Amino acid sequence: MLKTLKISTSDLSIGMYVSGLDRPWLETPFITQGFLIERDQDIRDLQKYCESVYIDSRRSSRPGTVIRREPPARAEPSRRGESGKRPIQSSSTGLNDRPRIPLAHIFFDRVLKPYHDDSGWEEEHPRAQRALNTLIGDIDQIYENVSAGEKLDVIKLRKSVEPIVDSISRNPDACLWVSRLKDHDQYTYHHALSTSMWAVSLGRQLGLPRRDLRSLAMGCMLMDIGKLRVDPGLLQADRKLTADEAAEVSRHVSHGLAILDECGILNQDVIDIVAHHHERFDGSGYPKGLARDRIPPFARIAGIVDTYDAVTSNRSYAKAVSPSEAIKLLYQSRDQEFQAELVEAFIQAVGIYPAGTLVELSSGEVGVVVAEYRTRRLRPKVMLLLDASKHELETTPVVDLQHFSPGDGAPPPSIKKSLEPEAYGIDLSRVTGL
Repeated sequence: MLKTLKISTSDLSIGMYVSGLDRPWLETPFITQGFLIERDQDIRDLQKYCESVYIDSRRSSRPGTVIRREPPARAEPSRRGESGKRPIQSSSTGLNDRPRIPLAHIFFDRVLKPYHDDSGWEEEHPRAQRALNTLIGDIDQIYENVSAGEKLDVIKLRKSVEPIVDSISRNPDACLWVSRLKDHDQYTYHHALSTSMWAVSLGRQLGLPRRDLRSLAMGCMLMDIGKLRVDPGLLQADRKLTADEAAEVSRHVSHGLAILDECGILNQDVIDIVAHHHERFDGSGYPKGLARDRIPPFARIAGIVDTYDAVTSNRSYAKAVSPSEAIKLLYQSRDQEFQAELVEAFIQAVGIYPAGTLVELSSGEVGVVVAEYRTRRLRPKVMLLLDASKHELETTPVVDLQHFSPGDGAPPPSIKKSLEPEAYGIDLSRVTGL
């Protein structure tokens, strides 16, 4: 009996699980792969963008539903059908129509097991707050000590990352929310914190064992530590660097490896992240120009989260872009700079609207995504900050876009678009949470 069937969107019903589209996901509002049809509006949205979809009967909540299969497609479809819809063409740019490399082949020596949310956002939020506060203090001290010529305190770092790994393992929402709202003076420190959390979230999505999540956290926390031995003026320059200056900055990789060697770190995964996080899947990276399988898997993960966090953060030479724009950049670079399977897993892990993302609703109101962005990617919970006229609200109510109704017959609000960080003068570091 077939488990996944292709059907016409005219035959959809509530309770079906959509596992694939007839076009690339990023050409639709359904950014990440797989969701359960829960409302009539979901069906209408699918009919607007797709002619057919793939239904996974194993994950559908109505296993008894009779699914009518589509007749075989004609060999040469016309450029525009009688319905007037533009034709859906097979695209070599979509992840759905390319041969996939099973994740087990990428992490061939690991047993991958799925994680489940063991706590809700409200329960996890105070734990994440405490864990991150401790880690921020510790990483500041660790970096300052190394900058002063002291050895890296590996034991302290390992103890500091453990609560973060625990929190993200239970539920990533709260930890990523707190991280996005934290203000930090030093980009290097903030980048170290954020990339470690994105990496652990991706590792969780992949089903990596807990020991690997710790290695990802530590590796990403340390991958730029070599910049402490690079001229700060080059790191903060708001101009194009000369070839010699760029070469000096790139030497932060060898400086980082030297720091790891001095403190006796033997964890090969951590060493791989520091050594190869600037290598690229097509061989265009540095320092060795490694490509594809020659790049260690954890370094491939580090390259993705390093790039994502960098472009979504304000730097001396570039303004931050919105998370949705950053996701598109990664998607466009799949199997060029980054391995496609890992890019797709990252999109599944963080979604197009990660916690802490500023968004504008269809009602005109502006808010920040709070929780459940992974399981309800188009309709998460949002904390409202500005009214429809873009005036600051006296209170910051949290609306559940999945169930919220204005009550005046108007359609429920949805996310219209994500906004650039600091849009409308909003300072997320002043948002205190619930």
